[in-house]
This record gives sequence, C-alpha cells and structure tokens, in this order.
Amino acid sequence: MQNTKLKWLYLAILSLVWGSSFILIKKSLIGLTPLQLGALRTAFAAIFLFSIGFKSIKTIQGNEWKWIAISAFVGTFIPAFLFAFAETEIDSGITSILNSLTPLITFVLGIVLFSIRFSKNQLIGVIVGLIGSVGLIWEGSIINPDQNYSYALLVIIATFGYGINVNIVKKYLQHISPMAIVNGNFAVLIIPALIVLYFSGFFNLELASDVSVQTSILYMAILAVIGTGIAKLMFNKLIQISTPVFASSVTYTMPIIALLWGLWDGEKFSLYQLLASGIIIFGVYLTNKIR
Repeated sequence: MQNTKLKWLYLAILSLVWGSSFILIKKSLIGLTPLQLGALRTAFAAIFLFSIGFKSIKTIQGNEWKWIAISAFVGTFIPAFLFAFAETEIDSGITSILNSLTPLITFVLGIVLFSIRFSKNQLIGVIVGLIGSVGLIWEGSIINPDQNYSYALLVIIATFGYGINVNIVKKYLQHISPMAIVNGNFAVLIIPALIVLYFSGFFNLELASDVSVQTSILYMAILAVIGTGIAKLMFNKLIQISTPVFASSVTYTMPIIALLWGLWDGEKFSLYQLLASGIIIFGVYLTNKIR
C-alpha cells in the first residue's frame, strides 16, 4: 500500500484506539489511583512489547539511546500520569479535546527547536483545527461549570511532551524501526514504572477480593496493550511515513471518538460540540491538502 493511503489508514485506526483510551482511563480510575494507573500502564505495555520485539533494541546504537530515553519520558511516561491526574477532575471527552492542542505545539516546537520546515497549508490547518478545539472547550465549560479546569494545565503540559517526542522521532530516530524505538522506550521506563508502582501502595490492595480493583486492572490492561503498546508502534511508523504535523493531527480526530464514548457514559454533549468537531476534521484536511 502506498504511503499516502497507508498514513490515512493509520490515522483512522489510531483515532479509534486513542479516542477510546480516555474512557478506559476514566474506568480504570474507579479502583486505582493516578499513580497506580500510570505505573501499571507503563509496566503492562513494557511486558507486552518485550514479548514481541525485545531483540529489536540491538539495532539501537549507543549515541541514539539519549534520544530514545528523552522520547520515552516526554512522550510516554510523564503523560501517562498527567492524563490520569487530569481525569480525576475533568471529563474524559474534555481531556481528549485539550489533547488536540498537540499539533499546534508540535508545529511551534518543530520550528523553534528542531528547524523543521512546514508549509502554509499545514499552518492554516493547525489554526483551523485549534479553532475547533477551542470551540469544544468553550462549550464544554458551559455545559460542565462545576469541573476544575485548573487540571487542564496537566493536559497542556502533556501536549508539550508529545510535541517534543514527535519531532525527536522524526529528526533523530527516523532510520530506526518503530519496533526498536518502542522497545527501547520501555526498556528505559520499566524500572522507573516499577519503583512508582511500589511506592504507590498498589501491592497493599486487596486484589483477590476487591471487584472494583480487578475491573480497573482489566481496563488498564486493555489500555496498556492496545492503547499504548500497539498504538505506539503504529504511531512511530506514521511519523516516519508522513510529517510531524500529520502524525500529531490524530489528536484532532480523537476527541470525536472520545466524546461519543463520554456520551455513552453519561457525559454531556451538544450540537455546538458536533459543529466544532466538524471544524477539527476540516483542519486535518487543510493540513494535508496537496500544495
């Protein structure tokens, strides 16, 4: 399949998978704390990825481990905890909407820190998508005035991490296979994750008798294997066959899936949010319009 068609297929699958991850985080937090969720998510994803591709890390050269480590912490480890803490106060749909700032952050960081060129169409597309995101946030704040939007800062910090990660993969890890990158990431993260898990009090939980904890762990396992492990492989491949802005534009389409899940779970949704979602999709189109 040609890269042009393949990148759109990856974008659609990642939108579905990562759009569903916010409701999985919400459900996992019923029986787990944010620290336990973030650490378990990382550990489970590491075990899964090691089982299918640990040998691939042999292809990573010594001087590349620096970028692998930075990518691991800013693109996976830290955001896992930030999103978990954010969803203790903000609806899953709103959290996904805030996450759609990632393409704009990627665009700015790419220019400032990585000297990556972007076209006029990409700039316009990012701005249009951002307008749609702002519309969703504005309407969400009206519908849910009781939510603590100071926690939105945690999601915004996570988008900076994602923006740095996308540009690192594109500029410094382009020649490394996606399997090697993600296994290298989690080889770096497994020990910190287990340390956090130990001090989080997870091993003091009544795992055998507490149904809410068992159910939360099940949701977390799905999130870790599919939403982190498999999706990370696809995302790194998407970065390599497209551009940083195109790859990060998955955060424009994720909110639509997340909002549908939120509606199913009793979260509020309006026609104005539907309109804003359409503006987001238009932004993705402009970002990738042939020059």
